[in-house]
Amino acid sequence: QKYLCSNCDNVLKKALQTLCGHRYCSACLSWIVRNNKNAICQKCKEEDPSTLGEGSLLAEERAFGDAAINKEISELKVHCVTPGCSWSGIMKAFEEHQSLCEYALIPCHTGCGHMVMRKKLADHLENGCVNNVMTCQKCKRSLSSSEYQVRTFLIPFNWYLIIFFPFCFFFPQQSCSTPVTTKDGCRFSEVGCSFRGSKEKIKEHEKTAVGAHMLLLLQHIKQVKASLCTAAKAANGFIPQSELNLENKLHVFENIVAVLNKEVETSHLEITAFRRQSELDQNIIRGLELKIADLHRCLTQKDAGLSSLHKSLLFSEQASYDGVFLWKITDVGRKLQDSVTGRTVSLYSPAFYTAKYGYKVCLRVYLNGDGTGKGTHMSLFFVVMKGDYDALLPWPFRHKVTFMLLDQNNREHIIDAFRPDLTSASFQRPVNDMNVASGCPMFLPLSKLQSPKYAYVKEDTLFLKCIIETN
Repeated sequence: QKYLCSNCDNVLKKALQTLCGHRYCSACLSWIVRNNKNAICQKCKEEDPSTLGEGSLLAEERAFGDAAINKEISELKVHCVTPGCSWSGIMKAFEEHQSLCEYALIPCHTGCGHMVMRKKLADHLENGCVNNVMTCQKCKRSLSSSEYQVRTFLIPFNWYLIIFFPFCFFFPQQSCSTPVTTKDGCRFSEVGCSFRGSKEKIKEHEKTAVGAHMLLLLQHIKQVKASLCTAAKAANGFIPQSELNLENKLHVFENIVAVLNKEVETSHLEITAFRRQSELDQNIIRGLELKIADLHRCLTQKDAGLSSLHKSLLFSEQASYDGVFLWKITDVGRKLQDSVTGRTVSLYSPAFYTAKYGYKVCLRVYLNGDGTGKGTHMSLFFVVMKGDYDALLPWPFRHKVTFMLLDQNNREHIIDAFRPDLTSASFQRPVNDMNVASGCPMFLPLSKLQSPKYAYVKEDTLFLKCIIETN
């Protein structure tokens, strides 16, 4: 049901979806809007008249192309319902098949009123079309083209050799009705087509080169006409009869060529329209892709801005400006294991300050130890960082630093302190983002850190405190 038009109830063609959610063929919607003022969606009326609203008003500018449903329809499996035709494929290929189906009934182009199978049109023109008749020059009767050919062939044997055999040479009966398909050459090679290839390539070539083949055939007919006229003029007394015979035959073939050329022209117009629509669709797609790219760039910029704001907020929440900093470390067990395996050797604390416009510093901890304490102790270090106000501060850094590992039962805190070595590069004004860390490589034995007798680690969390004397 979703593939059917809400108006004509046929399979949707160039589906448009309205604001109310129903689908129409583009031609159907145009017709409804053109012929009805303030048109209302008929499906909305049928489903629930009480829900009719502004969304049920039909207008072409309020509908949009439903690319998804058009794609689904184009890939539906279908078959030709014309009696005798066994073609099957997908909907996308069906329109092309309709223009080529040999079993389809088409009107005779001479205006005789007959509907003829496409593959039998040539027989109809030659044998049954009442509008395709010739007048016998002897008895003045109107004859069908086939009757006329029989009568005109009853001529003296010597002229039969001159006229009939050249005609048969250029138009053998087999090539007029069912051309012989060679393995490597096009069926129209006898009239000048030079294409050669595999059976599949030849089949594809013959389908796409109908117009070119018709032109070659017409040119060949004209060459035969000129040849026969020359032969007839070389004889005495039969010029009018031979020329008339040839003209009648040419008339039949030219009618066939005209029909085929008309079909080629129609196919060409359909292909041109399809290409034009395809170009318009491609332009729309490119425009949408550019919009999506712009939106993606804007979204990326906003994400970066949010990330920056989040970092600033996090820093402002954790920052200290009085020289006292408390560092909460969670997931201690996992982080200790990462330190043992070398996956994450050390951890840096958030930055903090000795004063509002003071030194910028942070802590660095090696849970599995570093240097002389590696594998046996937890190592804790102090890091001087490059700050915004370094130019106004005295160097080297000379304030006393005290480390504390808090016992969460408030029984026995671990405390260690040091005064900076004023000659050490660790306490000079930073040139890079941060100086080399300095502190206590053997701050706490790991056995004591993990001992159940103490509460340094509780609920997989520990607290480190740093106090900087600023007096």
